[in-house]
Amino acid sequence: MSLFTKKGAEAVTSAQATKEEKVSAHVKFNAGTTLKVRFLSTTDSVEYFAHGLYSPTVPTFAPKVTPERNARGYVTSNPSVWDRAADLLYADAKAESDAKKAEELRRQAGNLKSKPRYLVGFVNLENGEQGFVDLTKKQADGIFAALAKYAKKLDKVAFELSKTGASTNTVVSLTPILDMDEDLTDKERENFVKVAGQPFDFEKFEGFVTMLDEAEQTKNLVIAGFDIARLGLSIGAASNASSTQSDESTPIEDGDEPEMTF
Repeated sequence: MSLFTKKGAEAVTSAQATKEEKVSAHVKFNAGTTLKVRFLSTTDSVEYFAHGLYSPTVPTFAPKVTPERNARGYVTSNPSVWDRAADLLYADAKAESDAKKAEELRRQAGNLKSKPRYLVGFVNLENGEQGFVDLTKKQADGIFAALAKYAKKLDKVAFELSKTGASTNTVVSLTPILDMDEDLTDKERENFVKVAGQPFDFEKFEGFVTMLDEAEQTKNLVIAGFDIARLGLSIGAASNASSTQSDESTPIEDGDEPEMTF
């Protein structure tokens, strides 16, 4: 098979063709941000499990080989490198007789353990486009509770979606805009009306989450300060670790760490 995919006039045409670039619908949502949005329903969201650290910084990622989980969220097979490392630290904590040392080991394990995150979709009234934000479980819980409260008024009420605080102490809030004539611009009101009846396009979530293979996860585990030799790993070497995981590791509730993506 030839290396060359096009030749002659076809090659020239291909080089001059305008390439269609996919624009992410993800809306940056740093602390201090307030978005004016319309929710098309109370359920325009997806859940995924991911790893990541605030300090040292390891941006949020999910493993390329997705672990299998039971209904309670426990990994039952194909655990990620980070989940296997967390299991070792949980075992260390269980064997540790010193209460303070055991607590520190559990904290370290919780930092490495995969946690649920949620992509929540809406219409950004600034431009009338569908978009989404990436939230921790605690942040998403608050948003979903507010949406449930106003479920019957979504066709009449816009919201301010805000993030306040700093570092790991961020808070996400959802506040209804009760006086839309006063608090929305003409363009924002126009966009609110324009999207009435639209379903949210779940395809917009695709491609957002950074997926890492085992080698890339291992490099990040070194950054996190874990001794990868305990897993039989080294940079550039394949793993000989087991691909199963027990239910002994309790899922750790997430904090309010800011989202971190590549």
